[in-house]
Amino acid sequence: LKTFMNDAAIDVGGMTVAQYLARLAAEATTIINAEDYGRAIYDLAIRRNLILIGEGMVNVAYDAPVDMPPRTQIEDAEKSLFELAETGRYDGGFRRFTDAMARALDMAAAAYQRDGKLSGISTGLTDLDQRLGGLQHSDLVILAGRPGMGKTALATNIAFNIAKAYRFEVEPDGTHKTTNGGIVGFFSLEMSADQLATRIVAEQAAIPSYKIRRGDLNEKEFYELTKAAQEIQSLPLYIDDTGGLSIVQLAARARRLKRQRGLDFMVVDYLQLLSGSSKKGENRVQELTEITTGLKALAKELHVPIMALSQLSRQVENRDDKRPQLSDLRESGSIEQDADAVMFVFREEYYLKNKEPKPGTEEHLKWQTDMAQVHGRAEVIIGKQRHGPTGTVMLQFEDSVTRFSDLADADRLPERFE
Repeated sequence: LKTFMNDAAIDVGGMTVAQYLARLAAEATTIINAEDYGRAIYDLAIRRNLILIGEGMVNVAYDAPVDMPPRTQIEDAEKSLFELAETGRYDGGFRRFTDAMARALDMAAAAYQRDGKLSGISTGLTDLDQRLGGLQHSDLVILAGRPGMGKTALATNIAFNIAKAYRFEVEPDGTHKTTNGGIVGFFSLEMSADQLATRIVAEQAAIPSYKIRRGDLNEKEFYELTKAAQEIQSLPLYIDDTGGLSIVQLAARARRLKRQRGLDFMVVDYLQLLSGSSKKGENRVQELTEITTGLKALAKELHVPIMALSQLSRQVENRDDKRPQLSDLRESGSIEQDADAVMFVFREEYYLKNKEPKPGTEEHLKWQTDMAQVHGRAEVIIGKQRHGPTGTVMLQFEDSVTRFSDLADADRLPERFE
């Protein structure tokens, strides 16, 4: 080596060997800077992949066949971008049982210390929380019922309660860690955002929504409406009212919300309005199977509970006892199979109201007695639950403002002194 260094005639890229070795020594990396160099290489690799995705989008757009819909390319591009955004995460593979057990014990300890002793997110309805243990992360919860039962009302009540209870603490890296309640994403495929907002404001201001639409408000009601609207404006409740979404598009939008603003709870209203990737005219049962499987996978991926509303078959109307049961979901493919919990909303008052006999008759007196017993009451029938028992939870329902609340049983009322 000394001979080479003394030989000034040897040239390495325009430098002598001595100059080249001196430069190598000066520019050598150190262990201290390894993390920074690794991050720089990682960032450059991400940029290179972004260039490849961009070039691929351009080439596909130029060379795509005429019958290829642009929406398909958009969905593929979004999927590629989100896959790239998620690179670097390690979520899969086998885990030691002791690690999983430690996380289970941590969850139990957190539930013990949390108000209400819940392992999941509180719905804001005490009796329902006690039965479910809260809404569990990564669970797909199906909320089903016939039209007029109040599915959307119950879902909006729960969404509002979770958003209102949202609290967080700042982590050392500057991110926000949810400590109570949560950030809510509401996919309203049936109602517009304006209609949904009107309903939520009406529920919280205790004013019938038809009075808000007509502007038929007195001064006190307008004050309550304004107060409720101001409170709701500050809540982390985000609504997407785009109609005709596919399960792929919904998943992409949910991932985007999770990355940009955070996401702790998601509602889909309702399941049958989503579309799958299959072509029109193919088996609808298979399409719904794809949708429910995709929602369950999305719940696990985002680590949030997803509540999906569902219609029931009309066979309920043909029974004397119109309380829904799991068999009413069978026409919808794998809803029952993929769901971690299935709940039905049932209001006997809705059916009894339409059976009023002729006034003044003995049947009418009996009808009035029956109506008094069921007035303002709703049943949430838990037909399936992987984490606990099934059963029925009784709730209070205010029909005029479509609001659910805990039922005021006699044992919960203050002590009376006569």
